[in-house]
Amino acid sequence: AQKVRTLIIEDFKKAFEKVDVLVGPTSPVTAFKFGEKTEDPMAMYAIDITTIPANLAGVPAMSIPAGLSDDGLPVGFQFLAPQQRDEAMYKPAAALEAALEEDWNGPIWQSLKTPWLDGLNK
Repeated sequence: AQKVRTLIIEDFKKAFEKVDVLVGPTSPVTAFKFGEKTEDPMAMYAIDITTIPANLAGVPAMSIPAGLSDDGLPVGFQFLAPQQRDEAMYKPAAALEAALEEDWNGPIWQSLKTPWLDGLNK
């Protein structure tokens, strides 16, 4: 396990020699509906596949909302920065979030048509 972790760390170091931040999807699929995959632990683990490498490598990461999928579920982008360079991802993430927020006309919870979020929309 430590050998794999070391390889992941080295891959991130090489990537950050070429770019300041990495950006990608927070998840490879849209969110599951509540309770939909509780009997499928592999599906539950697989949804985290894009966030696990950053955790293993110890690189800072953050996710921002990117709107809603066609079926109305939230999607997001993940930003990653070199180790101990958290600040490198803040401005690019804020800029993309602001640009995307214009498309859905406000913070993501204002776009959701979900009864359990009604209290947030007021």
